[in-house]
Order: sequence, then structure tokens, then C-alpha cells
Amino acid sequence: MTEEIELLKADLEGKIEALKKSLSTLRTGRASAKMLDGIQVEYYGDKIPLNQIASIQVPEPRQLVVKPYDRNDMKAIISALNASNIGITPINDGNLVRLNVPALTEERRREIAKTAKKYAEEGKVAIRNCRRDALDMIKDAEYPEDMEKKLETEVQKLTDEYCKKADEEFASKEKEIMTI
Repeated sequence: MTEEIELLKADLEGKIEALKKSLSTLRTGRASAKMLDGIQVEYYGDKIPLNQIASIQVPEPRQLVVKPYDRNDMKAIISALNASNIGITPINDGNLVRLNVPALTEERRREIAKTAKKYAEEGKVAIRNCRRDALDMIKDAEYPEDMEKKLETEVQKLTDEYCKKADEEFASKEKEIMTI
């Protein structure tokens, strides 16, 4: 296998991982610590990920518990949770913050599924951009015509395979979102 194909495979794997990470941040009916992955807390003038200054636990299927390593960070954590768009109001319990995840309405589930579809489409666009870059690299390498055609076919085959993986990730997430 050529260097271009190896690079393409690595890029495509990265795009699928990025898609999985994006989809994991979407809220389903159950509580998940990954729901809080994108939250940044103001910490001594810097923005720090929440999971670096607090432990996040899931004691019950519909509840998250955020326990700061330092009690002095409670206000900053609560304000970051309020400012985030997760749609859950934090409850201060003295030493920790509780987040009760409400059951999703049918309408809200459909909205989240639309967001998941958008993430999947963005992932497929990124995969097709990788294909374009790989085809450009193959053309620049000046392979013989028959070898170039063979490589182009291989690139298209990989692109189709990874687009299918993106669709499977979306279908899995959509099923999880729509399950009550």
C-alpha cells in the first residue's frame, strides 16, 4: 500500500473519532459524564476543562455529581454550568454540585437527533475533504496512469467505507436518543 493510502486511512480514522466525540456530548435520556466534556471553568483567569478541577460521577441514571477538588472553586463551577447550554440547573449541596437530568420530551429528542444528524453530515464532509486531499497527493506524485487509476479507486473505496461508518455512528446515536 502506498504512503498516500496510509495517510488517508489515518486521517479518516481521526475524522471518525472526532465524530464519535461530538456525538458523545449530546444528551440522551440518561446522565453521562461526557455531557460535561465541553464545559470550561474560569480558574484564576484561565479557562480550564471542568473535569480537570472536579470529579464527575454518575450515581444514578438521571443524576450527575460534580465534586470540586477545591471547595473554593464551587462558584466558578456553578457559573460555568449555568452558562453552558446543557439545559440543566446545578444544585449546590455544599461540597458538591448535583445535576438532575430531566426526562426528554419527544420534541427535544427530535431536536437532539437533528443536531446528531448535523454532526454526522459535518463528519462526512470532512471525510470527503480527506478524499480530495489524497487524490491531489496522488496526482502530484506523478504515478503511471494505470497505478493512478488503481489508487483513485482505492481512495474512493475507503471514502465510501468511512462514510458508511459515519452513518452507522449516527444511526446508533439516533437510536439511543429516541429510546425512552
